[in-house]
Amino acid sequence: MPHTSRWSIPRRTFLRGAGVAVALPWLEAMGSPVKAAELTNPADALEAGKYAPVRFGCLFFPNGVWKDAWIPKQAGRDFELPDSLQPLTNLKEHVTILSQLDKRHSHEGDGHYAKTANFLTGLRVEKTTGKNISTGGVSLDQYMARQVGHLTPLPSLELGIDPVISGIDSNVGYTRLYGSHISWQTAERPVAKEINPRTVFDRLMNVQQAGKNRGQAASSRDADRKSLLDFAMSDARRLRQQLGRDDQFKLDEYLDSVRAVEKRIEFFTQPDPRVWHPETPQAEMEAPGAPRDYQEHVRLMIDLMILAFQTDSTRVSSFMFANDVSGHNFSFVDGVRGSHHELSHHEGKPEKIEQYQKINRWHVSQFSRMLERMSQIREGESTLLDNSMILLGCGMADGNAHQPDNLPIVVGGHAGGRFAGGQHIASKPRTPLCNLYVSMLDGMGCPVNQFGDSTGPIQEVFSA
Repeated sequence: MPHTSRWSIPRRTFLRGAGVAVALPWLEAMGSPVKAAELTNPADALEAGKYAPVRFGCLFFPNGVWKDAWIPKQAGRDFELPDSLQPLTNLKEHVTILSQLDKRHSHEGDGHYAKTANFLTGLRVEKTTGKNISTGGVSLDQYMARQVGHLTPLPSLELGIDPVISGIDSNVGYTRLYGSHISWQTAERPVAKEINPRTVFDRLMNVQQAGKNRGQAASSRDADRKSLLDFAMSDARRLRQQLGRDDQFKLDEYLDSVRAVEKRIEFFTQPDPRVWHPETPQAEMEAPGAPRDYQEHVRLMIDLMILAFQTDSTRVSSFMFANDVSGHNFSFVDGVRGSHHELSHHEGKPEKIEQYQKINRWHVSQFSRMLERMSQIREGESTLLDNSMILLGCGMADGNAHQPDNLPIVVGGHAGGRFAGGQHIASKPRTPLCNLYVSMLDGMGCPVNQFGDSTGPIQEVFSA
């Protein structure tokens, strides 16, 4: 029988010290959360603190996939994972693979921008050089943030790797802004994404450097900066004495994980101290303060999304592996010798298809790593993965043909018990992608009759 805490604490408890507030994960002392699927009144899902909240995350990758290695041949529960999805083998019961989903408004327009900007809106992207920008409506994540964002410190969290690119792609006559955003507050207003992990970490840890000279040089500020946890450790020690053994272990584990992320950020965002270091392909574009290594940059941002969900700092987040038309070099993947966009235009050549497919598999492996970590974070009798919906996908299917139908879509997690998982749902051809979004809005506890160009929910995703 677990050793329980000697007192109870509210869900929204922070470790505080010297202007820092560090959010806590779910502890037994906060009470046993109710699963969202057990609620008799859906309106209760919007009340803070009464249930294990459902989180929504979106991981977007550009340039499509090699479909023969992505889509399972069998529908239903008795299916085999194709090569690109093999990293999900140990998580098969926690994922839903969807095929034959389409964005009909992306059949018009160019090969990339008209398929990326509306990934989460499903509506028509206005062809423009920048003055009358429009994606047709609010994106799925921002619609969710409007419904549940008031319950958390951050309504939503938008993350990425590449800085925003402005200007015009003269080849197609579209503003490049469309390739830099998937989150839209309105049809005309994208939500700025954060690409610096240090900034995201500080935001999640609620750093308040009050009283410091804001005009001092950034290098001096970093040199004087102490670990955030060092500021809050005395409060953590006091709290630990009041917790039961299981909560003490969970608190220690959580603080260790936060410190590990902080140390990784410090290492990868500072000048490399090594005289010798291995040759690593650099990111296509490096922003000030961004990690030197593309793989580590991706993993840090995903870990920060997990941390945000774990501490209930937000319940809605999006992440772009790269901007559209990305030329990131993937030579760090064994057997790959070129850039992503170049290899996506495979022209049916086997040597290019093989490398393209390996890049697809690498993206899935990052998704798998995220789900695995979330499955290890307990929330009462469930896990963070049980209480989440994590969407992995792209706005086009095959990158060579730029098709917007039969999109590569996978959803991880169970939406608090609402989503069954462990199946491949092969819908009728040209089923709107937004039908899935209607189902996900229901899973989030904010059901709608229609979203984007939807014609109804995908009922098969729900638990019986």
